[in-house]
Amino acid sequence: MEAFKGLSPFIMVLIGTGFTFLLTVVGASMVFFVKKEVKATTQNTFLGFAAGVMIAASVWSLLIPAIDMADKQGIPGWLPAGGGFVLGGLFLFLLDKLLPHLHIGKEKPEGMSSSFNRTTLLVLAVTMHNIPEGMAVGLAFGLAGQTGSGVGLAAAFALAIGIGIQNFPEGAAISLPLKKEGFSSKKAFGLGALSGFVEPVSGVIGFLLVNSLVSIMPWMLSFAAGSMIYVVAEELIPEANSDEHSHAGTLGVMAGFLIMMILDVALG
Repeated sequence: MEAFKGLSPFIMVLIGTGFTFLLTVVGASMVFFVKKEVKATTQNTFLGFAAGVMIAASVWSLLIPAIDMADKQGIPGWLPAGGGFVLGGLFLFLLDKLLPHLHIGKEKPEGMSSSFNRTTLLVLAVTMHNIPEGMAVGLAFGLAGQTGSGVGLAAAFALAIGIGIQNFPEGAAISLPLKKEGFSSKKAFGLGALSGFVEPVSGVIGFLLVNSLVSIMPWMLSFAAGSMIYVVAEELIPEANSDEHSHAGTLGVMAGFLIMMILDVALG
């Protein structure tokens, strides 16, 4: 981590979120190499893995630092942790209800009615749930920049690595079903890669917010955690366990949680 200490926190945010975006792109590129239809078991494992990473990241990388930071500010730790968590979940709930989108494999769009075509609705569905991931990475690097702690910087990189690892199968889990829906390999790849671009954008926005308003950092960390858990509970775990009598999704959750926990504890 010594090589990164001389960099500005903003540059580190770009590096961290750029890494997560890059792995989404690499995952989406699997559409050029995987010729056969992906088995439901594999797809469920990918989704479960992403869920496990996000659960562990929400606890170790977001909620615990939020509680610690609130205590240092003289605020009861549970207040911003609980309040921000609820606001994050509410934000994703409202986004889910208001933003027009269409989930892969579904026929009926969700959200407000619109004249958007099917492609646009599919892209909106897969991008809006990447917002909390990018925000989480941006906030983690913002926290590291404020504290000037090598431990905080290592924790931020651990989070970026964990999110990046789960973005690889997530990118494939987006582009491969799109190809199955009738899109060409190039278009399926482009849409899968595009879904990850929101992470650097939301990461920078999160960083700029907390960089100008340090006092809201515990709330923002918890907000990102609540948003991520909403995605996990609403989308990832139900889809990962869509096959009857299949344990692939559950094992994926366990594996993702374990890897993210080890990364955070070992590096952070």
